[in-house]
Amino acid sequence: MKVKNVKLSGVKSYADNPRKNEKAIEVVMKSIDEYGFKVPIILDKESVIVAGHTRVMAAERLGMKEVPAIYADDLNEKQIRAFRIMDNKSQEYAEWDEELLSAEFKFLNDAGFDMELTGFTKEDVDMGLKLNEAENENIMGDRHEVIMLVPPEAPRLKERMMLKCKRIEDYKKIKNFFEKNEDLLVETLLEMVK
Repeated sequence: MKVKNVKLSGVKSYADNPRKNEKAIEVVMKSIDEYGFKVPIILDKESVIVAGHTRVMAAERLGMKEVPAIYADDLNEKQIRAFRIMDNKSQEYAEWDEELLSAEFKFLNDAGFDMELTGFTKEDVDMGLKLNEAENENIMGDRHEVIMLVPPEAPRLKERMMLKCKRIEDYKKIKNFFEKNEDLLVETLLEMVK
C-alpha cells in the first residue's frame, strides 16, 4: 500500500455519497490546520473518492493543492460501494469511556490547549470536566458515581444528561436502563440519583 500526493483538481467526489458532510467540514479544517493532513483519502482507480469526502472539502476550503491518497485498486465495484458505507458506519459502533475522556480533557485544559481542536463542543468539554471533578470528589471520599448519557448510545434520550448516582450498583442499573432499554420504575430511578 503506497501513499502518494495527488492533485485535488484530479480528485472526483462520488455523486451518490449518502453521507452528509457539511457540518463536519469546519472541524476537519481546524484539525488539518493544527495537525496537518494525517489521514490519507482513499480513491478508486478512476480517482473517485472511496473515503475522505470531508477531508477533501476541508482541504479545498483551506486552499490546498494536493492531499495524500491511497488507491484501492484491489477492490471491485461492489466492494468499493460497500466499503464507503462501512467506513462511515463502523464509527457509530465505538463508544467513549467517559472517565478516560474526562481525564484527557482535564490534561489538555490544564495545559492551556485550545479545546476546540478536540472536535468537541464547549458544552461537551465542560460536561467532561465536570465529570472529572466529580470523579476526584469520589476519590476523596464523597461516594457517588457520575453517569454521562449521550444519544444515540442512550436511545431513550433526546439530549445528553449527567446524573449523580448514590451507589455503584445504581450507576450500573441506570446505565443499562438508558442504553439497553431495560426496565426500571421511574420512582426507583429518582431514588437512585441525587
